[in-house]
Amino acid sequence: MNLKYAIALSGGIGSGKSTSASLLKLYGYKVICADTIAHKVLQDCKKEVIEEFGEEILENEKINRKKLGKIVFSNKDKKQKLEALLHPKIKEEILKLARLEEEKKIFYFIDIPLFFETKNYAIKESLLIYAPQNLQIERIMSRDGCTKEEALKKISSQISMDEKKKMSSYVIENVGDLEDLQRQIENYLKNYLPNLKIY
Repeated sequence: MNLKYAIALSGGIGSGKSTSASLLKLYGYKVICADTIAHKVLQDCKKEVIEEFGEEILENEKINRKKLGKIVFSNKDKKQKLEALLHPKIKEEILKLARLEEEKKIFYFIDIPLFFETKNYAIKESLLIYAPQNLQIERIMSRDGCTKEEALKKISSQISMDEKKKMSSYVIENVGDLEDLQRQIENYLKNYLPNLKIY
């Protein structure tokens, strides 16, 4: 399915993509969030996930994403198994919501953290929220209360930000404060988006 009006919102862990998604919503744009859908799909597939990863990932009868994350970020095979189980279901749900947005014939965003990694969506236009690796590490350590080594493991599970930069239609460099990020998003919405052509 070709998504004409969709813009893939992407970034890396700790780049500020979630904050950017919140700002886009603030300006009245629809944002379909792959992570929110992934949370729901994960709980819906609880039985299959426990079969694969064991009961130690549970906490109060629910899957603890941090515990699961520790396993998949340090084991490539396990990560691939989890993705094979969840990604088709996540994609199905995203496309269902995207079809409704396409009918409106106005631009909207799909927040897909692994947009460039999976190459799973027929979306031409992409907006990348960029941060250099040292800043990513700093933000992840502060946000997740983890070590530098753990932060690097999370980062290395994705394509490097510099590679993503080359593949993106538009890049916002999130290296300043919230005010700076907001100013750049305003500039994108005011000066770039109105000139975007539909193919």
